Amino acid sequence: MRIYMGLFAQQHRGQESAGITVTDGEMLTSHVGMGLVSEVFSPEILAGLRGKGGIGHNRYSTTGSSRCCNAQPLLEEYIGGQVAVAHNGNLINANVLRNHYESRGHIFHTSTDTEVIIHLLAAHHLSKSDPLVEALQHLQGAYSLLFLFNDRIEAARDPWGWRPLVLGKTEEGYDCVASETVALDVIGARFVREVEPGEVVTINDQGVQTRRFADHQRPAHCIFEHIYFANPSSKLFGQTVQLVRERLGEKMAAESPVDADYVIPMPDSGRSAAMGYARASGIELREGIVPNRYVGRTFIQPTQRQRDSAVQLKLNAVSEIIAGKRIVVVDDSIVRGTTTRGKMVQLRKAGAKEIHLRISCPPIRHACYFGIDFPDPSKLIATDRTVDQIRQYLGVDSLHYLSLEGMLSCVNRPADHYCTACFNGDYRIEVERPVTKLGLERHQLRIFN
Repeated sequence: MRIYMGLFAQQHRGQESAGITVTDGEMLTSHVGMGLVSEVFSPEILAGLRGKGGIGHNRYSTTGSSRCCNAQPLLEEYIGGQVAVAHNGNLINANVLRNHYESRGHIFHTSTDTEVIIHLLAAHHLSKSDPLVEALQHLQGAYSLLFLFNDRIEAARDPWGWRPLVLGKTEEGYDCVASETVALDVIGARFVREVEPGEVVTINDQGVQTRRFADHQRPAHCIFEHIYFANPSSKLFGQTVQLVRERLGEKMAAESPVDADYVIPMPDSGRSAAMGYARASGIELREGIVPNRYVGRTFIQPTQRQRDSAVQLKLNAVSEIIAGKRIVVVDDSIVRGTTTRGKMVQLRKAGAKEIHLRISCPPIRHACYFGIDFPDPSKLIATDRTVDQIRQYLGVDSLHYLSLEGMLSCVNRPADHYCTACFNGDYRIEVERPVTKLGLERHQLRIFN
């Protein structure tokens, strides 16, 4: 039940599929399915997932299509025994590794980058040193990983620390690990520390042991976690997300003041920054856009059609608040632009006199290859447009993006400890042949209506 509760608390990190794998000390048992946590698991299914330990996963696809064979944890059996793997991130050398093993007769059952890790484990299972460490040393890219063996959990984080991973301990003394501290909170566990970049943490009957598999690197923490992805109540990279987002809004108010009647947050990810903007500007904060709580996060839907449809269902403008008013609309980001344009059309129809759009990060002009689903620069609205051209396309009276310097001034670690490649193209490691989202599909997908 604790794993289920932790997945529920982290539903914002993935909505496509969910899964739990448990061990009784001798055998692993798993259940995965497409959909939200509440749709995948019933009381009867949870009752059958009993054991002394386990791992769970919510999938947000960055490599591999949205289908059940790609749901995680991936459970496989090899000569070293059973293993289940849950992965948050993106491996930039997955295609090279997969081609290597397929040329030697290995068979792959999924189209995710995660499966190559299991083949690496199998290839190094006879190592006299440390098979897991040797497998990890072949990986390039972003990865926060959980491995479940019959007698232990292994947690590993890439040497740059792109994606978050934290350790906790329950009141009963059980050790646990999660992507975000919000998952620890809901199961009554206290936050102990982050898993260090380049570290492997073992959790078993003897407690917690740790070892390194890579030298320390200059961190590349994904700043988009603070801007959009993480839960506001989580503590991430040493800061509470809510407070960072409020500071982003305050900095926007300093950079782009405007005369307006109300500050309107774009639910839900723009709310924290809107609070900061309203407080710093002295303009009243009003909830002029009401979300449908039964529609999930639109950005992490796997296709653009699903994102567009979700926006239409999710947001309703309150005309009695908006009509005839000059409004400052605060949102976290603009990625592809089509959903944002639809939101602005709704506000115009509701009678907004002026719309001043404020975005709490710089323009996203470059692809992400490290765990956020915008790997194709041609799909990004800011790649080949000026800010004014974007403003015209969106149909707003003014548009301001927070500057890169302003954004980095709102976090407390050195500026060069964050990955900002999607804004400035400064990739921490060289990306030669990145895997596209469907790059590991060996057969063309056929979709029937």
